[in-house]
Amino acid sequence: MLRILSRPATRLMERWLPDAFIFVLILTIIAVLAAVLVEGNTPLAVMQMWGEGFWKLLEFSMQMLLVLVTGYILASSPPVKRLLRKLASVATSAGSAIVLVTVVSLVASWLNWGFGLVVGAIFAKELARQIKVDYRLLVASAYSGFVIWHAGLSGSIPLTITTPGHFAEPQLGLIPTSETIFAPWNLIIVAVLFVVIPLANRMMMPPSMRPSSSRPRHWPRTSPRRCRPTPPPPSGWRTAAC
Repeated sequence: MLRILSRPATRLMERWLPDAFIFVLILTIIAVLAAVLVEGNTPLAVMQMWGEGFWKLLEFSMQMLLVLVTGYILASSPPVKRLLRKLASVATSAGSAIVLVTVVSLVASWLNWGFGLVVGAIFAKELARQIKVDYRLLVASAYSGFVIWHAGLSGSIPLTITTPGHFAEPQLGLIPTSETIFAPWNLIIVAVLFVVIPLANRMMMPPSMRPSSSRPRHWPRTSPRRCRPTPPPPSGWRTAAC
């Protein structure tokens, strides 16, 4: 059932999915029109608000950049790569590879969103080198675990509202993480997602009779190249060059 529902969406995204910058432009235009037509601001006032507000995001942008960079450094470190390589050897079929990459992505994203964003992609590449699996679904599963990040240890809002002096402190006060990230209702939702998302991805696997791709074409194969003979040197010895 999920395969039937996902095929039209897959074809639509493969053919018509625009660049992310297009969404930025569309949302900017919608915000400008709403500010002018609904709020009654002048175009000049909207431009001034946009220009002044843009630079206020630099502090937040730098924080997000550091999270992403440190997550990438951690995910690319040799110990993590060795661990991912060992985990990839656990998968024995395409279905187990889909479930495993989803669970790893969920765990990593719950720990840190930047870490999960990179680990999922690296782990998907490692699995694709070892198991023949539909690469499109494998990559989608690797990033599906990202939906859990805001319920995890790096959630922006839970961490913001527990910080003294945050922008909404006069209205909300300080809310500890015991009432957000580690609240029972939040942990229950996280546990449910850890079961539902891997099973949903597994159910979207294409039928076995359909061809599936194991790796992108530009990836080098792991098998060694064959050596080709070279013309014999003057001494009469025959060599081979790879």
